Amino acid sequence: MISVIVIVLLSYLVGSIPGSILIGKYLYGVDPREHGSGNAGATNTMRVLGFKAGLLATAVDLGKGLFAAGIIAAIRIDAIPVTGLGFWDTMSVMRLIAGIAAVAGHMYPILAGFRGGKGVNTSAGVLLAITPITMIFTFGVFFLVLFSSRYVSLASLAAAVAFPSTVVIRKYLFHVNSIDASILFFSLALATAIFVAHRANINRLLSGKEERVSSSKLKLGGSSKE
Repeated sequence: MISVIVIVLLSYLVGSIPGSILIGKYLYGVDPREHGSGNAGATNTMRVLGFKAGLLATAVDLGKGLFAAGIIAAIRIDAIPVTGLGFWDTMSVMRLIAGIAAVAGHMYPILAGFRGGKGVNTSAGVLLAITPITMIFTFGVFFLVLFSSRYVSLASLAAAVAFPSTVVIRKYLFHVNSIDASILFFSLALATAIFVAHRANINRLLSGKEERVSSSKLKLGGSSKE
């Protein structure tokens, strides 16, 4: 049980690293929480500071989830009791527990006054550590929707649907046994949480008031000060 507590605490602290805020303040002299939507995530950073800053913030947020689920979750895994997990794989469950703690840290970071982002990229990092092939398909959907619509929120929602759909196809149609059933349950819960977190964005999308990322900010050569 001590191992589980340590994993959760370390993962939360890693998730609490405010990547977007640090990038905005120290590289651009701007706190992204004071502009745009006021959110401390990579999406608002991209909207405010441009594609390069948003890409860097995305990498940091992905890295937090990847590190928590891929590295921290492996701490003394042999000492963790396996009772009560039923048919679920112990390692997969521990990766998910570590990932959830990291996402909670990102959304409510103790290192940034509990004002964080929505957790989409950190969640993606968690899932990338657990099932990278599924995430490659999901990333493909995300970037396809992003570059065709220029709505980051719509791309995030599409990816939230794409991941569990890909899990179902790979596990039950192509019989990929390495995908544990716990991942499907988690991804469905995550998709629901993402839709709830984006309910304001959904309303703006439906009313045509959602802000697009400008074409210039989706180009690596675009100005970050636009």
